[in-house]
Amino acid sequence: MNRLREHIEAITPLTDEEFESVKTFFTIKKVRKNQFLIHEGDEVKYEFLVLDGIYKVFYIDENGKEHILQFAKKNWWMSDYIGFFKQHNSKMFIECLKDGEVVSLTLQGRNQLAADFHKMDHFFRIKLTNGYIALQQRIIHLLSSTPQQRYEEFVRLYPDLISEVPKKYVAEYLGVSRETLSRLYSNTNK
Repeated sequence: MNRLREHIEAITPLTDEEFESVKTFFTIKKVRKNQFLIHEGDEVKYEFLVLDGIYKVFYIDENGKEHILQFAKKNWWMSDYIGFFKQHNSKMFIECLKDGEVVSLTLQGRNQLAADFHKMDHFFRIKLTNGYIALQQRIIHLLSSTPQQRYEEFVRLYPDLISEVPKKYVAEYLGVSRETLSRLYSNTNK
């Protein structure tokens, strides 16, 4: 729980007494490679904060094609947020790509934390705002950049992921074929 406290206190400090209350809303879970935290059709009970490991958040379209919306690593939050906030069944999957650990939080717990602790309301507002900004930047970049630019931006933003995530997943995330990704990698590393 020390990592959870460090994560929260990067935005807002908590007293020992406050943190003792806050931590009761979270549950730690160890996750193994290839384990799913959420399957399509599941009730979305939790959002997750990554303590360790790497995860992919994706959906499968009506043609059976996988689309990766997000990779998540240490200190990143993830869920099927439509399902989580609207209390609908999931349209997404979350799969563990590298053994790790997460803390989970229910929507009821999140709402109670925000109501009981002004500091946690502030924390969630900052995290939500930053997530929304990142999502808009990703969409704009997908719509307005070349595959080469998308690859270079991915390497710049996530240099550790390029070596830890299988190339087929990086290609899916960037919206290119595996062959195109190999060419982009070659062009960048000349």
